[in-house]
Amino acid sequence: MNFMRGDSSPMVHISVASPAGAYTVGNASFFRFIVRLAEAGLPVQADDREALEMLAAIPHAFFDDEDPAWGRGWRIIPPASLDDWPVLESTPQRVRAAFETARRILWENASPVGVSAREIVAIESELDEVFHVLQRAEDAGVPVNISYVL
Repeated sequence: MNFMRGDSSPMVHISVASPAGAYTVGNASFFRFIVRLAEAGLPVQADDREALEMLAAIPHAFFDDEDPAWGRGWRIIPPASLDDWPVLESTPQRVRAAFETARRILWENASPVGVSAREIVAIESELDEVFHVLQRAEDAGVPVNISYVL
């Protein structure tokens, strides 16, 4: 289901959570230019592609993919019940590295992907909040779960 705001951009909520704390990103530009940056078709190195593919694998909370995905240092955990949803689980360090890679690639390719200065400022603000959650998870030694809804 895709609910639209008055400005015609999709409402999206990306949940980054651990037992040490959580944050929900509510920014469509963050979703488009960070989480889904792999879909931009940019030429990237293998390590960078791996990081972008991890972010692209973040599951939609209401869709249960029959075939669980995984990669180096992350996995999709299927819902445990009808009241649960799938999440990408990884270490805070791996998630931070993936977000930092996406940030760097976005900055290097801002013009080709069509991101505006206003969107970059909003994305940077959201990344700061996510990095605080990741730091708390790292300090507590706990994994991070990520999912999204549109």
